[in-house]
Amino acid sequence: MKTLSVFCQQWLLDRQDLQRERHSDLQVLTEEEYQKLMIYFSNFIQALGEQLKVKQQVIATATVYFKRFYVRNSLKCIDPLLMAPTCIFLASKVEEFGVISNSRLISTCQTVVKNKFSYAYPQEFPYRISHVLECEFFLLEMMDCCLVLYHAYRPLVQYVHDIGPEDNLLHMAWKVVNDSLRTDVCLLYPPHQIALACLHMACVILQKDYKHWFAELNVDMEKILEITRQILNLYDLWKNFDEKKEIPALLAKMPKPKAQPSRPPSQGAGSSQNDPTSQTASSQSS
Repeated sequence: MKTLSVFCQQWLLDRQDLQRERHSDLQVLTEEEYQKLMIYFSNFIQALGEQLKVKQQVIATATVYFKRFYVRNSLKCIDPLLMAPTCIFLASKVEEFGVISNSRLISTCQTVVKNKFSYAYPQEFPYRISHVLECEFFLLEMMDCCLVLYHAYRPLVQYVHDIGPEDNLLHMAWKVVNDSLRTDVCLLYPPHQIALACLHMACVILQKDYKHWFAELNVDMEKILEITRQILNLYDLWKNFDEKKEIPALLAKMPKPKAQPSRPPSQGAGSSQNDPTSQTASSQSS
């Protein structure tokens, strides 16, 4: 069993790591375009999770899985439209929500794409459960079976409990944590720092003065302020981001799987000739 320290070493990156890992995608997309695509697919995962009626913890885990995969792999390795439901499928098992039935997963994907994302995908959802299962194998291998995640929700509840009975404060901070999943903070900072930054933002929004409580903490407040700035940058980006107008062009510009794509780097040099995940992804993008 991997310890939290190993987890931190393996999955907490810095800005230079992110830029290096995303280099090939950022040859095609600008940083802002890349972030907008990540916001879009995070929204897709959220909509899918809500339609499946899974708890927020499952949605959060699926979103982090998605982000981790595309930190280690280019967008052209596997179509994100396939990776998104795969992450929900795996997260529901890891978080002990229960296995989502194969037919329900695919039918829900079809419904969500048709009813909420048809402006981006006018055709019906193109994948079948065999593609999800194949994609899940890639995801599991890339994650090195390090599947149990530590989110900001648990430390957040503990911090609010320490402050005192503040239901509004917990509710607002919880919403900010949810929004933070649209940023890179889950790849850059440990959960307790994210929780504190979201709590700090909630205090400002609700005009609650807990400066003394924060002052007594033994934490690096510069890190907390870095996280706060990144979440504020998200809100600035969101203000002028018209998904329905911008996403179709961004999806057209996004790097896509080739006719015979190589496996993700974590897979080694194995042949992909019989890989339905790659085949379908390429046919959908052609």
